[in-house]
Amino acid sequence: MNTRDELLTAARGRNQGWPYAGAVTPQEAHELIGLDAGVLLIDVRTNAERDWVGRVAIPEAQHGAVQWNTYPGGAVNPDFMTQLQATARPDQVLLFLCRSGVRSRHAAKLATEHGYQHCYDILGGFEGDKDADGHRKQVGGWCKAGLPWLGA
Repeated sequence: MNTRDELLTAARGRNQGWPYAGAVTPQEAHELIGLDAGVLLIDVRTNAERDWVGRVAIPEAQHGAVQWNTYPGGAVNPDFMTQLQATARPDQVLLFLCRSGVRSRHAAKLATEHGYQHCYDILGGFEGDKDADGHRKQVGGWCKAGLPWLGA
C-alpha cells in the first residue's frame, strides 16, 4: 500500500504542463480516499448520468457532485464555481471525475484558476473510453478497475 504523499507525488509526476496539480488513476483515487478522510471526489457528470449510469460507492462525506454541464441541453453550468465553493475548501485535495476524463480536466483547471490548490483529474473517468464495439466500462475508468460503484 502506498502512502498519501507517495500517491500525490506520483499524480504530480504525471503532470504534462497541465494547469492543475496532476492526475491519478482510479485505483489511486480510491486508495487516497481510504487513506485521507479529507480527500473529496467531485463527480462533475450530470445528475442524469449519475442516476442512469451509476455512481461511485465511497463514503458520502468524501463524495461531492457538481455538474460541469447541465441536463438536458448540455450547457456549461454557470453556477459551477459557486456550487464547488459550497462543497469543497480551497485547501482540500480534490479528485475530479467525469465519464471518460474530459470534463474533469476542465473542472480541475477552472478550480485551480479560482484558488483551489490540490486539483487532480481521475484518468479514464467513471466509464472510460469506448471499446471497438462502442461500449464503455470495458476500457479504463473506475468501473473497469473493479472499484466499488452503485449501478442505476
